[in-house]
Amino acid sequence: MSKTLESRARAVADLSAGEILATVQITVPPERVFRALTSKEIVDWWVRPGVFDTREWSGDVRVGGKWRATGIARGEPYVLEGEFVELDPPRKLVHTWNRVGAATAPTLVSYLLEAVDGGTRLTLRHTGLDSRDACAGVCFGWESALERLAELLSAQATT
Repeated sequence: MSKTLESRARAVADLSAGEILATVQITVPPERVFRALTSKEIVDWWVRPGVFDTREWSGDVRVGGKWRATGIARGEPYVLEGEFVELDPPRKLVHTWNRVGAATAPTLVSYLLEAVDGGTRLTLRHTGLDSRDACAGVCFGWESALERLAELLSAQATT
């Protein structure tokens, strides 16, 4: 595989619709990206220093299986959880996403992984965010997390 893919993550939010669309290209095969999305490796890339820090992740990766992540966000503990809705390894993953204790309904996150020359194009869609502020903040978070994912996996591929 060529290591010349542009790995810069991009995310855009439709604030009025409560939707985020993000994409990144990663210099590893889809199988490797899928594994990073569905394992404890999440604690290595789902972080943004000083803003949120995922410290634990667990998941029963099957349709109907539950996942849970805990960490610190802006100095306060947080718990996120959800359920796997669709699995088509290594092409597609869909799960619900809910902040425990929030008065909002769960949202939906889908990942589409496409093999491209030199690696994988990951496209993320997060829908159902109920406020403009939440949508904007989560958009920035996904962009930084996917950038970190690309950096980590690409670095591993070169070592």
